[in-house]
Amino acid sequence: MTDTALVGSHDDSDLTTWTAAELAEKIRDREVSSVEVTRAHLDRIRAVDADVHAFLHVGEDAAVAAAEQVDRDIASGTVASPLAGVPLALKDVFVTTDAPTTCASKILEGYMSPYDATVTKKLRAAGIPILGKTNMDEFAMGSSTENSAYGPTHNPWDLTRTAGGSGGGSAAALASGMAPLGIGTDTGGSIRQPAALTATVGVKPTYGTVSRYGLVACASSLDQGGPTGRTVLDTALLHEVIAGHDRFDATSSQRPVAPVVEAARQGASGDLTGVTVGVVKQLEEVRGLQAGVEESYRASLAQLERQGATVVEVDCPSFDYALNAYYLILPCEVSSNLARFDGMRYGQRRGDDGHHSADEVMAITRAEGFGPEVKRRIILGTYALSVGYYDAYYIKAQRVRNLIAQDFAKAFSRVDVLVSPVTPTTAFALGEKADDPLAMYLFDLCTLPLNLAGVCGMSVPGPLASDTGLPVGLQIMGPAHGDDRLYRVGAAYEAGRA
Repeated sequence: MTDTALVGSHDDSDLTTWTAAELAEKIRDREVSSVEVTRAHLDRIRAVDADVHAFLHVGEDAAVAAAEQVDRDIASGTVASPLAGVPLALKDVFVTTDAPTTCASKILEGYMSPYDATVTKKLRAAGIPILGKTNMDEFAMGSSTENSAYGPTHNPWDLTRTAGGSGGGSAAALASGMAPLGIGTDTGGSIRQPAALTATVGVKPTYGTVSRYGLVACASSLDQGGPTGRTVLDTALLHEVIAGHDRFDATSSQRPVAPVVEAARQGASGDLTGVTVGVVKQLEEVRGLQAGVEESYRASLAQLERQGATVVEVDCPSFDYALNAYYLILPCEVSSNLARFDGMRYGQRRGDDGHHSADEVMAITRAEGFGPEVKRRIILGTYALSVGYYDAYYIKAQRVRNLIAQDFAKAFSRVDVLVSPVTPTTAFALGEKADDPLAMYLFDLCTLPLNLAGVCGMSVPGPLASDTGLPVGLQIMGPAHGDDRLYRVGAAYEAGRA
């Protein structure tokens, strides 16, 4: 089913092959209606999602109703945003009032939120029809979307392989033509890694620049919502829709949104003269780097140099400890955040038959409602936070986090952006790593340092791996609030590959 990987293809008769920017322009000019575009993508979902399983819920009526409103507004001279009328796939971790929010977990099966997440509200206000909620690893814990309680997502490039995680559903929806835009979340690579495995574009914005209000928390100091698309410009346009200060999020930045659309348009010239690109030594030496991935990465570096960039090596020694620090900090926050899912306040309840105490009902509910990976991380975090271990584990991990942030700061004093591979290999076979948690964790070696430091990063498609013929992503990293640098370099790199 590799023909469903539509990145780079273009067919005037098929609305699902157009970029979001192209669709938005056609809708504004009334060459095509939002309803036509939305229905075309809903038809595509019906045609291929039985094989891909990108969606957990498809809201056809709500999406068409939103599209009809956009068409009425445009007819009366009102355009809500530069993406008005272009439909989108939303990761099932953002709450919505008109569709279930399950986080791909049995414990939230059928849960309907009484309010919309801030990101959801911004999408609606921008006139973006929401096609449905996409599959993910349960509570965003995983790297393959195999931890979903509702079955894995399949990579449209090869249905026997993973589309990545935790946001494999949104990435697969883009790659298979089911949606022109997507929203994901990135706690340790969950936007960038699926983008790399599906030849799409995914951005983890600077921490605090996209509201987390209504984003069901995995690890609050690491989680960050972000845009996904098929091109850098599409992703930039969506970034500007969802970013900005939110008084409902205590960690929300009050700084102005970086001019990412302007940067993407500037980068489209392909000229990188005067840009200094840092190659992170530690991320070039990751364990198990596939030959085809390394070859693609080297070709990308050579291309950046041909486009005028100066490429230099950067040493970030604390990155060697990032995996260890991350898998202490994240489970600790998971242990705290997931305590609220107890079967008492919302979500599923098990064992409530009159023969069990409240404590027993909570225990039964959590035992039946959470999957193995979620339980593993809760146990790890609870242990690390317990008396006698808090200082030895959690506090030390936070010190390492500080050192990683310092390494980034030192690097960005010398270079404009950093680059690295996104993943050590191309998409692996479904089931290949499912019983080996450590192997799965190692897959995120290149992506998780950014989350620890709160800086921004992008995955943009590179040359296909010569040994597997599968997608490879180039990771571009920028300093905090330097998101526009990602888009300038990413758009230039994309133009150089065209």
